[in-house]
Order: sequence, then structure tokens, then C-alpha cells
Amino acid sequence: MTNRQLFLSHIAQTTQHPLGIEVIKAEGVYLYGPNGEKYMDMISGISVSNLGHCHPKVVKAVQEQSASFMHLMVYGEYIYSPQTMLAKTLKEVLPKELDNFYFTNSGTEATEGAFKLAKRYTQRSEIISCYHSYHGSTAGALSAMGDETYQSAFRPLVPGHSFIEYNNLSDIDKITKHTAAVIIELVSAEKGVIIGDYDYFQKLRTRCTEVGALLILDEIQTGCGRTGTLFAFEQYDIIPDILLLGKGFGGGMPIAAFIANREVMKTLSFDPILGHISTYGGNAVCCAAALASLKVLKEETLLKEVEKKGLYLQQSLEGIGFDLIRRKGLLLAVDMDSQVKNFELIEACITHGIITDWFLFNTQCMRICPPLTITYDQIDEFIDKLSQVLAIQN
Repeated sequence: MTNRQLFLSHIAQTTQHPLGIEVIKAEGVYLYGPNGEKYMDMISGISVSNLGHCHPKVVKAVQEQSASFMHLMVYGEYIYSPQTMLAKTLKEVLPKELDNFYFTNSGTEATEGAFKLAKRYTQRSEIISCYHSYHGSTAGALSAMGDETYQSAFRPLVPGHSFIEYNNLSDIDKITKHTAAVIIELVSAEKGVIIGDYDYFQKLRTRCTEVGALLILDEIQTGCGRTGTLFAFEQYDIIPDILLLGKGFGGGMPIAAFIANREVMKTLSFDPILGHISTYGGNAVCCAAALASLKVLKEETLLKEVEKKGLYLQQSLEGIGFDLIRRKGLLLAVDMDSQVKNFELIEACITHGIITDWFLFNTQCMRICPPLTITYDQIDEFIDKLSQVLAIQN
């Protein structure tokens, strides 16, 4: 059987019509196929490869760590430098209130851990999230989604979840002394890059403090430089009680985290002990990759260019006829007339060597979120290719 036949026969698929792009190599903004195909990855593997594919400093860190050791027992029992140095470096770039780190394998696991932590610490049961919000696909995270399209087939879900409208000030009063936590994104990504209002988040932070609910900021997609600062909450002058990181955090390796104050986090260590455990969370190789990635973002000039590149990309898209664009840093949503038109354009782009995507809760929007390392010449290359696709379609 060919690689494609094996894929179609034996790899579990999540749609009835998978893209079927075969990849043998990836570097920077490009993916390469077995027969000379070359694609521009303008979605960074859904905001994972923020430093591009196979960044040399991340690759070196993975190679060196894997030669020493890979898996050890984790969840805060063994001491090893990739994990402790990652924690130290994170502490240096975060507010002093966020000083304790639980590393997981994926963003959805970070969400689950945060939910458990909030319930354990507050001794409350209600979790509030926004309608049409994505925080992962496990049962608990799915229960916080607030969208029947994705929830209905998997009911009954985890009880105790309530919902509010994003950016709606009047809904903030629904957060009460029964609420354990509110989980929210600073940019509602899967709604098509809906940007949070500054005043809304100021009042949300105040309300959570007043009633004793923990504020969980989901920066799984917006963190690690995607919006132009290392963390998006820096642009809103607030500090979360729990911060979630994932996707771009590992430079391409599977690692995420939920982060809180030590006094809050220690409640997972007693009554019961092992209140939250993860076999692979904090894996040494993944921590080494995350550390290398974080050092690149911290020490090099990449972050200073994110907003400039994002604006240049937006203006270039507007120059070829797209006039409905929402953007935060290098996270863009391009509005189309319909889902059909959007899907047709996405499919046509693939045949011309461009990979874009759509959003879960806004299927008529095209997702564009290239690696932060993309050059201005590569943006021009993307615009040129996209222009060719539009000319053929029109």
C-alpha cells in the first residue's frame, strides 16, 4: 500500500474529506511533498510553528536533550534542568503573581487542569465561558464550548457550565460567588478573530476579584508572540489568576501549561495527593524545545516585527481586493461572502501551493496566521500566489 492508501485506511480522520497533503519535509514557512510539491504554510500548523518549521535552535535543543534522556517520571517528582530552566525563564517574563507551572501535553489538557485547580481552590463548581469559544476537545473543555453543533453528539457533558456573551458588559453580572472560574480568550480566535475590548476585560477582571472567582486567560493561541507581545494580556493591563499556554509554546513539540500562583497551585498536592497527574506532561525533550523557543522570543528581535508584518500583510491583502479583515498581530481573519466561497478559495489555494484554513465558529472567514519568522519577501510571494488564484477564479 502507498503512504496515501495507508493514511486513508488506517489513520483516524476527523472529516470525511481530509486535505491529504503529503509532507516529507518542512522548513521555515514551507512544506515539501514527495514529488517536488512546495506549499506556503500560512497557518503555522494552526499557530503552533510560530518560529517556523524546524527552527535551528529548537532542533538543536531537541537533538541534544534526546541524546541525554527523554522520558522520566514527571508531575513534580523528579528534578531535571529542561523543566526547571523552562520554569525559571517563564518566571522572568511573567508577572510575579504567576510563579508556578504545571506542564501538560496539549492545550486541552491545560484547560482541564485549570478547571480542576479552580474548583479545588475555590471549593465552587460553576465554570463560566463564552458562547462559541474553543478551549479544547476533551469532555470538560467541550462542555465549555457553548455551541450545539459540536456538543450535541457527545451529550451528556460535564455539568456546572454556564455561558456569557463575549465583549458583553451586561453579562458580567452573571459571574457570582458561586462561580469557580471564568475562562476566556483575549482574542476570540475561532469566532474569526474577534478582538476583546479593553474596557470589557478591565471590568471582567474587577468582577472576578470582587466575587472570588478565578480568571483563566486562555492564551493557547494568542500567546508566544502571536499578537505582537509575548502574551496578549500585556496589552490589556490585567493579570490572570490562571494562564493557559500551548500551541506555539513548544516550537513545534507537544507541550502546554497552566500557570498560577504557588499558593493556588499547591492545592493539587493534598486532599487528595496527586490531585492532577500527567504521564508525559513536562517531558524533558518537549521542555527543552519550549525553552529554546522562549529564548528566541525573549532575546531576539522577532517580537518587534510582528505588528509591522501583520500590518503589511493586511494592507497587501486589501491591495488585492479583500476589504473585510480583522487582525491582531499576525492573526488574521479575512471575511468572504459565504462559506461556499471561502471553502472554494481555500481549496484553490492548496492547488497553487498555499495553505490557509477556516474558523470553527465562522466558516465564511479565511484564517491566515503565518510563522512570525515570515519575511516581507515571503509575504509578497504569498500575495502574488493568492492574486493568481483570484484571477483564475474570477
